[in-house]
Amino acid sequence: MTVAERASTTSATSALPPDQRLTPDQRNAFVAALLGWAMDSFDYFLVVLVYADIGRDFGVGLPTMAFLTTVTLAMRPVGALLFGLWADKVGRRLPLMVDVVFYSAVGFLCAFAPNYTVLLVLRLLYGIGMGGEWGLGAALAMEKIPPARRGFFSGVLQQGYSMGYLLASLAYLLVHSVLGLNWRWLFGLSLLPAMLTLLIRLGVRESEVWEKSREQLRATRTSLRDVVFQRGMLRRFFYLVTLMTLFAWMSHGTQDVYPTFLRATAKSGAGLSPGTATSLVVVYNIGAMIGGFTFGGLSERFGRRRTIVFCALLGLPIVPLFAYGSSVGMLCLGSFLMQIAVQGAWGVVPAHLSEMSPDAIRGFYPGVTYQLGNCIAAFNLPIQEWLAQHYGYPFALAATVVPTLALLALCAALGKEAKGIAFGKG
Repeated sequence: MTVAERASTTSATSALPPDQRLTPDQRNAFVAALLGWAMDSFDYFLVVLVYADIGRDFGVGLPTMAFLTTVTLAMRPVGALLFGLWADKVGRRLPLMVDVVFYSAVGFLCAFAPNYTVLLVLRLLYGIGMGGEWGLGAALAMEKIPPARRGFFSGVLQQGYSMGYLLASLAYLLVHSVLGLNWRWLFGLSLLPAMLTLLIRLGVRESEVWEKSREQLRATRTSLRDVVFQRGMLRRFFYLVTLMTLFAWMSHGTQDVYPTFLRATAKSGAGLSPGTATSLVVVYNIGAMIGGFTFGGLSERFGRRRTIVFCALLGLPIVPLFAYGSSVGMLCLGSFLMQIAVQGAWGVVPAHLSEMSPDAIRGFYPGVTYQLGNCIAAFNLPIQEWLAQHYGYPFALAATVVPTLALLALCAALGKEAKGIAFGKG
């Protein structure tokens, strides 16, 4: 960043009202959550990028290899529940640090998997760590961010997912295309960036909102069970799980099989070289980050639900270009625009789920609803691979993405929101 850019950023920050400026602790908490989610995504998408290569080494077909992502997604609710309940009892910081050490170590061990079965077990364990990361990081960050800026920072935070995907794509280009090394070397990178996140988290103070909620629970002699099993809270829980199932199906339906589609020469695949295909992945992840930043911020003006509905409907006319583009340029444009729409909707999620969660259970409530949605959508990749084997990749993409976008728009329109609600008030 140049001196002029720093001066411009400082000037813009100074122009904000005092209650909207971030303190060093707020910035550290946000950066820690962002990097933690990015590194989580980095390791997840390493599998997406190389599961065809691993399958060739292990002698396993693509539909079976796709279950590596299925078990990861299926175990994420377990991690969200375990680490979330722990965080609601002891605070956010310690569970977050334990979680990041756990998932980075498991990701690193994947480099040494001798066969498919061992790798499957490691990806199952990794899913527990991945499930714990998002809910706790989002809770800590959103509890510290000023309410009036929650939407924008929600969009930035969620794009840690796309940032991780982008970094995984660049790592693949470096390790595979430039250095000519095999997939095991990629997993060797899992340990290093996560340690950076751990170091940052050591300088983050505990959530003041959590501390106040614990005092209120003690004063009123209310247990976490009493909060969870309120009738209205249970109805909201099942609604949010449904919403997040559609969100998960949308993101994984447009991302997980797409790199394989771009490289495939059979089943109506695009037949691109690995380097060209990965370059397109880099481009559409830049689009994803643009979408998250933009629409996360716009949700402060137009509301959480309206922003989600708009982005979901925006994706529908892009599907033909995204799935049936006849040239590299058309596929690049289609995937870029699709990820603007998909991650534009996702940019709202950290703020929306945090605002819909009571203070006392914000450690596990957003994470569990999010990850249960992922669990239900865990069979997306095997289904798309099955459809691709029978009807071709373009049909597999269109047949799963179009209904999901339409249902997500409807589900969001029928729901509620709590934009701008003050945390720590009861």
